[in-house]
Amino acid sequence: MTERKVLVLDNGANTIKAGYALFSQQPKIIPNCRVTRGKGDKKTFIGDQFSSCTDFSGLYYRLPFEKGFLTNWEVEKGIWDRIFSKDVLDCDPQKTSLLITEPCFNLPNIQRTYDEMIFEVYEFQSYCRTIAPWLCIQNDISSLYPNRPQNLAEPPDCVLVVDSGYSFTHIVPFVMGRPILPAIRRINIGGKLLTNHLKEIVSFRYWDMMDQTYVMNEVKETCCYVSQDFLADLETCRKNTRDNPILQEYVLPDFSRNTKGYIREKKCVAEIYDQSDEQVLYMNNERFTVPEILFNPTDIGMNQAGIPEVIVEAINATHPAYLKKSKNHLISKKDYLVVTDDSNLGLIFINLSLEMFPFPVNDVDLHGLFYGNIVLVGGNSLFSGYKERVEKDLRVLAPSEFEVKVGIPEDPITYAWNGGRQFASTPEFDERLVTRSEYMEYGSNICLRKFGLGGDEIDE
Repeated sequence: MTERKVLVLDNGANTIKAGYALFSQQPKIIPNCRVTRGKGDKKTFIGDQFSSCTDFSGLYYRLPFEKGFLTNWEVEKGIWDRIFSKDVLDCDPQKTSLLITEPCFNLPNIQRTYDEMIFEVYEFQSYCRTIAPWLCIQNDISSLYPNRPQNLAEPPDCVLVVDSGYSFTHIVPFVMGRPILPAIRRINIGGKLLTNHLKEIVSFRYWDMMDQTYVMNEVKETCCYVSQDFLADLETCRKNTRDNPILQEYVLPDFSRNTKGYIREKKCVAEIYDQSDEQVLYMNNERFTVPEILFNPTDIGMNQAGIPEVIVEAINATHPAYLKKSKNHLISKKDYLVVTDDSNLGLIFINLSLEMFPFPVNDVDLHGLFYGNIVLVGGNSLFSGYKERVEKDLRVLAPSEFEVKVGIPEDPITYAWNGGRQFASTPEFDERLVTRSEYMEYGSNICLRKFGLGGDEIDE
């Protein structure tokens, strides 16, 4: 049997992680946007071409994703054309199987457009579509917890994935490798909102930076951190410069000289700075008040709970009694529970029958397993202190009899792609694939059935 080329495409709203499962150890990280220079120079950068840009001032972004959903297919097709070209991945779709991610709660009409693009426009040999948190649990979860035995052959029965990305933060609980749809939670906060909030603060206090999205995103990623004691850090910021360890001096980039932004080392008062060629942005309480929105959305007037509270809410929604009692959401069908939603989110077939468990299940067992297997992924996980703050706040909110274990991979951005690379070598991947001939015969219905993380037979 000849080896099939499998292209794993983690199609995020901010970046695309792409690479071949059998031939790549690390993916190519490609901006999922089309960028145009303003002020007379109308040069356009598509995907990976953005790395050749040297002047990042006054850029205009066209994004295929809007509020977490893929809506601008014209832009996305241009980016995919670039990725599949010989200049990037040199992909021949007719000889390649595609494993691609989609957002949680993706709308049915958008899912059908995925199917049409993959099979009718690009003519891939076969493809599989799933959510990024599900690919994350295909990795070795036990290796994320240092004090846990590494000789466990089986993955944990229950895992809760917190995916804090560009548009949203999703909390997704999994039981025996299957997501519990009624317990999935979404917070309408992501990296895009944090960057925009930082732009507004800096524009109000210092200079007008509303058109400098790239620069302010670099400032956010370089300077910001998650505070472990918010009120104490606020008091520290009120001190003078010499006694304030939080204050950082960020020298803004000078694109006319191709110099990047950097944090300037603070010096004693006796030393004099030569500020003639430098624009310095003083980052004080902005360093931790911006990421604090992830934990307290009410700080900016959003009527939502923070990540730790929503994790607890998601875990409490996984009790077995919910699986037994149907209330307009769960209806039995064969050996599966068909999960429906009143918001026209489509059908997902999930094998959540209690017979899945090799042991009697009750609330204490289920919740304790979730608290002991929490995985943090997504770009916002890179904030310094993020993992420690989630673990600290959860320890206060969780029942005292439960052990709270929070793990974070070495690279939370590519973790889903690496899980996809592992999944592509399993027999289940072959079972989940939809071939182009099957699509031409059955249409998108077979994609709905096979990609629902449960499976079902085709009605003849």
